[in-house]
Amino acid sequence: MRRVLLLGGTTEASQMARVLAEAGVDAIFSYAGRTASPASQPLPVRVGGFGGVEGLVAYLHTAGISHVIDATHPFAARMSCNAVEACAVAGLPLLAFERPPWRPEKGDDWCRVADMAGAVAALPDAPARVFLAIGRQSLDAFLACPRHDYLLRLVDPPRAVLPLPRATVIVARGPFTREGDMALMQAHGITHVVAKNAGGMGARAKLEAARARGLPVILIDRPVVPPRPVARTTEAVMIWLGGDVAAHPACLGV
Repeated sequence: MRRVLLLGGTTEASQMARVLAEAGVDAIFSYAGRTASPASQPLPVRVGGFGGVEGLVAYLHTAGISHVIDATHPFAARMSCNAVEACAVAGLPLLAFERPPWRPEKGDDWCRVADMAGAVAALPDAPARVFLAIGRQSLDAFLACPRHDYLLRLVDPPRAVLPLPRATVIVARGPFTREGDMALMQAHGITHVVAKNAGGMGARAKLEAARARGLPVILIDRPVVPPRPVARTTEAVMIWLGGDVAAHPACLGV
């Protein structure tokens, strides 16, 4: 019997949840719990961590999971690494459903760095106004550069005082538009953009806006995850799950 664990939190995960639900697949949607008000899903939802590899293995057995789809954020490396190891231990098939990374286009002024420390090092020596589009998990790294003014766009209001002394917070949920992000950058006098190479369309607007305004972008490469099968479309995921599922009208766009 097929029962799917969908590790979610991304636009792709929500797309996958709709397809699974419409096809009548027995599936559970898992949120890490970092967002106070996550988007509602058409599947049963669990929220919170699993307790590392050992805890995830135990959950897979207890919940009767037969297939795991990792549709977490490309920078949720720990969860993805745990999923690879746990599925290997449990003997279950794992598929990553992820968006391709962004590629530079004509007019882009990108400085690609390997990690957050590289992004900090790439900031200019002179005070700048930086759109720090990295979420709230890695802000401490930028304490090394308190001379800059930072603009942060967060999904949820901060629950505590932010570590950066010169930070302005905007609470908003995407997808965003090129025109909207251009206006945002102009209003705040942004001179540099720092972003993770998450890929996808919903968060690409800031890169398009930076290109239009001729602003440099410091783009952080994705963390390394152990090799695993990867799918780019819901159709490919459903084929992986099985022919009877893939033939359902919901999977064929009928």
